[in-house]
Amino acid sequence: MDFLTLFAIYVVIVLSCIVLVCKYSGQQQTPFGRLFSAVTEIIAPWIPQWFQQLSYKIMHRLFHQRNKLFLYLHMFLEGIVYAEFTYEVFGYCREMETSLSSLSVPYVLLAVESYFFYQCCSKDPGTVTEENHAALVQVYPYDRKLYHPGVSCPTCVLVKPARSKHCRVCNRCVHRFDHHCVWVNNCVGAQNSRHFLLYLLCLCTMAGDIAVLTADMLLNAVLRSGLLHAHYIDQQGEQQPAGPLFVVQHLFLTFPRIVFMLGFLVFVFMLLAGYAMFHLYLALVNQTSNEWYKERGHGCHHCQPTPGLSCSSGHAQSRGFYNRGVLRNLGEFFQPLTHSRKKDR
Repeated sequence: MDFLTLFAIYVVIVLSCIVLVCKYSGQQQTPFGRLFSAVTEIIAPWIPQWFQQLSYKIMHRLFHQRNKLFLYLHMFLEGIVYAEFTYEVFGYCREMETSLSSLSVPYVLLAVESYFFYQCCSKDPGTVTEENHAALVQVYPYDRKLYHPGVSCPTCVLVKPARSKHCRVCNRCVHRFDHHCVWVNNCVGAQNSRHFLLYLLCLCTMAGDIAVLTADMLLNAVLRSGLLHAHYIDQQGEQQPAGPLFVVQHLFLTFPRIVFMLGFLVFVFMLLAGYAMFHLYLALVNQTSNEWYKERGHGCHHCQPTPGLSCSSGHAQSRGFYNRGVLRNLGEFFQPLTHSRKKDR
């Protein structure tokens, strides 16, 4: 099996994982979860008890407690990409007379992204405390579907304001809770959602810009080498024109690190673009990830849906409860509400 075949299998596996994650995100029972549970039950009797306890502690530490592992991993991957870009791609681009202003864009984006990344990591997401509790309770009305008046958080011993949620990782209630992000080691809430969205957009733009510059460099390298008009001798001793597969294989052998970096950036861009667009959509409709996931699996338990008929319990009307129009939603997203306002309903 040659290198190109192995890489093609790798691409198919990664793309399949992306599709499956997008398809089954937000569902409590997924094929991955069922498969993992079944495999665990089968192999558990043969795994030593001490190894099971150690694995549980490691997984609990990584995904259920605050830690900086993924934060450091994020900075490491970012550093590797920029080191490779600076060490090899930058020099090749300068030889091809690429303008210095174009080559400086990734570094400017890195500075801007680093600022928003720092804000996501360090800024308080909107912790509900005894001092601000009275004001936050009046910010949003209760929709009486996802949020109900008088419900207290057993940990914080405070009545939950509408659109708040207790984060088990950070052990605190967060106003307008979106999700806990392991990559920034912090919750995303009312006070840092805008920084998180801008961070995603900058990261996505960085990956896309470096990918475009790298692809342009590889394309120019192919054109300068004359590979498109070259020929080679196959195993039967016959002369064959160099096709696309030959060119790609030549690039792998000549610029292995650059090609792998380009593939990594393309995958990262695909993931980040979808995720950034999802959060932009949430900002436009004034919804959080937490609310979207809950409403996605929150069917009407009062009646069976019938074409042409609306739900008598008001379930359909509860969707978009906090939607106040695109402009006002964006204004509220970038300037979070901290006090009560007049209700528009």
